[in-house]
Parts: sequence; C-alpha cells; structure tokens
Amino acid sequence: MDDWQRRVDEVWATAAEIGEDAVIDRIDALAAELPVDDPRGPFEAAGARDFAGLEAEAEPRYRSALALGLAGRARVEAQIQLASTVRNLGRPAESLELLDAIGDSAGELADAVAAFRALALATLGRPDAAASVALVALAPHLAQYGRAIDAYARDVVPPGVDGTRRTP
Repeated sequence: MDDWQRRVDEVWATAAEIGEDAVIDRIDALAAELPVDDPRGPFEAAGARDFAGLEAEAEPRYRSALALGLAGRARVEAQIQLASTVRNLGRPAESLELLDAIGDSAGELADAVAAFRALALATLGRPDAAASVALVALAPHLAQYGRAIDAYARDVVPPGVDGTRRTP
C-alpha cells in the first residue's frame, strides 16, 4: 500500500471521531495531491460527500472516477456507492440499472450488490422482489436450510422479473 492510500485509510478510520466537515477537508486535500486524471481523487472525494449526506455533490465525483478508469475493487465500490447515491436522490430505477451493470465483476462484493439491489427494489415498491434478492444472497451463509431458502426465495417472484434469475 502506498503512503497516499495509507493516509486516506487513516482519515476513514477516524471519520466518526473527526466529523463530516473534517473528513471532506482532509480527503479533498489528499485528492489534490494526485494528478487531475487519477480516478482515486474523485472517488475518495465522492465517498467523503456521501459520508456527509451530500449525495448531489457525490454523484458527479463518482461518475468522474468511473470515467477516468477507476479499476478493480475500487471500481465496483464506486459503482455500488453511486447506485446508493442515486437511490437516495430519488432515482431507484437508475440505481437498479447501475447495480445490474456490475454483473459478474462484483466478486467478493456480490452480497453488497444484492443488498443495495434489495433496497432499490423496496424503494420502487417491489417488496416481494426485494425480499427474494435479499434471501437468495443470504442463503449461502446459512448453516442449515440454505438450499431450501434459495429455492423458495427464487419462487417468490417470476423468473426475470427482478433479476434474481438472470439469464445470460
């Protein structure tokens, strides 16, 4: 890990103690150290604004980070966080589209994607689909009954209605 990322991580580790304004100020100062075409700067600046409840200010920064080529796990995190942001801005259908676009690249964040999909579906007034997505994500973590919960959860809504049963 480079020194810049270590300092960013230190800000996030103390975020609850230092408060929203200090998080934004410190992250912005760190982002300013990077070249303007480094996607890590707008990504961290967006996260700081999300932390402070400033979703409208976070959205363009997430989009900038993605457009600049943010890669790997950070890209998936930015996509999830952008989806959450647009849901909070009253655009749950767009949130769902952003989450669905992550597809198989979610990796170890697949459960987080499912959780935010469930929230978007609930916000869209589709509680059955939201419950189905959440239960399908939960099923593999159950010590017992996981197979049954997965099967029952997938039967809550018709195939393809909520994306639980994606087709290639």
